[in-house]
Amino acid sequence: MAENGGVGLAGTAPDDSRPLIFFCTGNANKLAEVQQILADQDVRLVAANVDLPELQGASPAEIAEAKCRSAVRQLHLSEAELSRNALVMVEDTCLCFNALKGLPGPYVKWFLQKLGPDGLPNLLAAYEDKSGYALCTLCVAEIGRVTEEGGEPTFHTLEGRTDGIIVPEPRGPRTFGWDPIFQPHGFKLTYAEMDKAVKNSISHRYKAMEALKNFLSRTMRR
Repeated sequence: MAENGGVGLAGTAPDDSRPLIFFCTGNANKLAEVQQILADQDVRLVAANVDLPELQGASPAEIAEAKCRSAVRQLHLSEAELSRNALVMVEDTCLCFNALKGLPGPYVKWFLQKLGPDGLPNLLAAYEDKSGYALCTLCVAEIGRVTEEGGEPTFHTLEGRTDGIIVPEPRGPRTFGWDPIFQPHGFKLTYAEMDKAVKNSISHRYKAMEALKNFLSRTMRR
């Protein structure tokens, strides 16, 4: 695990009272976006690459919590890392097509692996409704308070959603999943065509991180 610049500062004192967030992801694009979105927050963000389960047949919130519980079990943190304000955070992302009653939803990763960004829009070929939405579900566990007070971690689920349309053909760089086929409402560009700063001010991930900021202001400063 390594602390990442731009959000927190390396070499902080062990008694640093700022929230310490262990973000469990192996996706460099997700990490970079979270760093940019949280850049204005007085927090420390540490990337933790753990083996998270791939679940089926559950809601996005249930999937995110199951992954977070698994991450908490896998992380072996020192007493210095387990400050009172320490959190473990896991993200689960969905792309939902309204005509397909929410599919591919949390299974978009597998759909994308099989169909690619060219084939994914073809799922809507027979439907007039091309609308959909991107959903980011966070689960955060308060692990620092467990160390001080005993008991089980408290898990919190936070969500961010951006509505839009699925474009018929990919547009923009194909460097980040399904970004080339999702065009948010109110914009003429897909996520992939947008400047990163613009995307990170309107995206589903941005909205989930705004919910995280509100959560931190309510709970971590007390």
